[in-house]
Amino acid sequence: MRRTDLRLSYGPVAALRAQPTSGGTVLAPAVLVHGFTGSKEDFIALLQSLAQAGREVVAIDLPGTYRSPGPETLTPPPGVEPPDYRLSSLGAVVGEVLDVVGDGGPVHLVGHSFGGLVCQEAALTELAPLASLTLMCSGPGALSGPAADRARNLIAALSMDPSPERLLTLWDERFAAEARARTVKPEVVDFLRERFLNTSALAFIRMAEDLLGARDRIDELAEVDLPALVLYGENDDAWPLAEQDGMAERLGARRLVVPGAGHSPNVEAPETTSSALTGFWNETESVGRR
Repeated sequence: MRRTDLRLSYGPVAALRAQPTSGGTVLAPAVLVHGFTGSKEDFIALLQSLAQAGREVVAIDLPGTYRSPGPETLTPPPGVEPPDYRLSSLGAVVGEVLDVVGDGGPVHLVGHSFGGLVCQEAALTELAPLASLTLMCSGPGALSGPAADRARNLIAALSMDPSPERLLTLWDERFAAEARARTVKPEVVDFLRERFLNTSALAFIRMAEDLLGARDRIDELAEVDLPALVLYGENDDAWPLAEQDGMAERLGARRLVVPGAGHSPNVEAPETTSSALTGFWNETESVGRR
């Protein structure tokens, strides 16, 4: 597994790339897209086990997130518009990533939470062929209920002052305690702090707005001839489980529930999640070869 930058038309996207330690990458590659306040590191526990099945696996930072620069700091070539943090723009970025990773061939695409909404947009842009689409702990459209409160609170906290200093204050007053509640490892808390402070406040605001306002595009997506998997933890507390089940039915997608996991089976049950993804990917490729 190595840290790299993918060179896109407007600028770089930070990535972690994993390849098998032995043998070649004979299977279609995969691209993994993180959720709101996340990053490519959310998939570290999956990357090597997924790659060992014989494929390259790439996890990215969306623009403005952690190590990927956003439009505030980019100087794109003349005539090229940088991404603006909206879902359509982020979907186009992921579409370009698919083209780079797949070198024009089909790629498996996985989106976690907000990343699932981004991947829906990417699947509808048709910039690059997809081998499959997995929506992990994601939903058909806008987030609602108690899980939406975090997005609303972040918008309220940053809208009047989207400065780095405000991010630091928010970390100290709110997010540091949340991080320590999630893990007892100080190095993980340090990483979460670094990631939060190195993500664009404007990116947080725009992504939160789209989490709360995304329109349902599942019927459009169902018209695309694309193998799909809806995967979530049995204790997922973001989109209602019934809503995710309904999304799978509308897509004609396979549904898989990860026992003992919540909103992040990629972190909470990585071996089960890796096995599920590899099995699904292998089956779709096997069907495609018939």
